[in-house]
Order: sequence, then structure tokens, then C-alpha cells
Amino acid sequence: MAKIALLQMTSGVDPQANFDVIADAMEQAQAGGAEVLFTPEMSLLLDRNRTRAAETLQSSDYSGFLPRLAKLATRGQTDLAIGSMPIALGDGKWVNRAHYFPADGRDPVTYDKIHMFDVELSTGETWRESATYEPGRAVQTLAGTPLGMLGFTICYDLRFPALFEALGTARCDAISVPAAFTVPTGQAHWHVMLRARAIEASAFVIAAAQFGTHEDGRETYGHSLVVDPWGEVLLDMGGDGAGIAFCDIDLDRIADVRQQLPSLANKRKIPN
Repeated sequence: MAKIALLQMTSGVDPQANFDVIADAMEQAQAGGAEVLFTPEMSLLLDRNRTRAAETLQSSDYSGFLPRLAKLATRGQTDLAIGSMPIALGDGKWVNRAHYFPADGRDPVTYDKIHMFDVELSTGETWRESATYEPGRAVQTLAGTPLGMLGFTICYDLRFPALFEALGTARCDAISVPAAFTVPTGQAHWHVMLRARAIEASAFVIAAAQFGTHEDGRETYGHSLVVDPWGEVLLDMGGDGAGIAFCDIDLDRIADVRQQLPSLANKRKIPN
């Protein structure tokens, strides 16, 4: 049995203020006995104003948050899974990058979001992530976490089953899906897709989410979830506020589900 904590945030445009929220959550996670704290997409900076965000990313202070986040993990002896934060590449493009900081001080494992959110919603919201962000090129997993083999995704990746098939084929025990889902897409698809991905991969899905009205004007759905390999929702933090919540993960459940329904073992290559 492993205990994890999820942080549901309303991140803003000030990295220091967002860091303070994460640091406070880490103290709570440690006090509550969590082995890993999961945070949402864009935990350290959520700002759709690209000019202002670029100034933040290029400041000397911003890069200093990475060692500070690592120190939170080692000081608290709780692994820290930062759902994502924007990182400037130096060529005018950014990446949306997840960081997993082990509590033993090893270098963080990173994953860059593969699928870009380029959409026009019926509500009038328009998003063009590819105008700023460079897509990731590689599937990422990490063995030996308190949850076993952990797979990484970010937000819009949720809509692409091939990525989760790859993580299932890698026999991930848990998959992280940090997000900043819009309200209309969250209401329509969030729960059903997370449950489907857990079932398909026969793995726990852990989805820490942004919530509420943010400084940059966007509104996010919340409902941070933990789903077990059978598709049962173990934790739903709702859409009414930010905060931290705990969930016990029964790792024996994975083998039980895969024995009852061995879809990963039964998978066949689809002929052309």
C-alpha cells in the first residue's frame, strides 16, 4: 500500500507565490505520510500572456526554482511530481515539461508534453499551444517509484490512446495526468476519459488539476482524480476549491485486475 497526495491549485502569474503553495502542500503531504505529492500542469507559472510569461521565463530567478523544488523533496523525504512548468529552450520556443524529483536527491526525470492543444471551442475560447511550445518527442517512464513503474503524460495527451497504449505496454503501474482542463471540455470528457485510460492501461491514473479563475483570465475545471485499474474513482477533489487530498494506493490491485482481465497480454497487432 502506498499513500499519495494531490495538490489542486489555482496557479497564477507569480512563480514565487505558486512555489509557496507547493511548499506548503509538501509540508502537509509529509505530515500526512504521503510518499509522493502530485501537482497540476503549469504549477509554477500559468500565464496566457506570452509577452509577460516570456519575461518571467527569461529572468534569472526562474531557473533557480528547479533546485528549490528538488530541495522540497529531499527535505521532506517525499517524492515531488511537478505536473509541469514552462521551460524556455533558448530558440524562441518553450516546452511544457513535467519534473519528477526523487526524495533521495537523484536528478529529476523529465517529460515534455507531446500533444499540443490547438483548438477552437464553441464557447469562443481559442488555444494555439503550438505557436509557443515545441512538442515532446519521447514516451517517458520511471521505475522504482513508491508506485512502481510510473508513466508520464500532460493534460491534452489524455485524448490520444496510442500514448497510453505505449505506457500500458511498458507495464506502467501508475500514470500521471496533470492538467489545466477548460471547464466545457472538463464537464464533457474529464471523468470518462480518465476512467477509460486507466482501464486500457490496467493502471492507476493520477490526475492533479488546476481549478478556478486564474490571474490570466482563464477558468479551469478542477476535479483532481485518482482512478484504479478497474476504472473505479478512488478520489475526486471536486470543482469547488483548491487544496490537498490524500489517497491510498493498493498496488496489489494491479495484478488482480490484470489477472481478471488480461487485455495487455491478449493484445494483438491489428493487420493493415
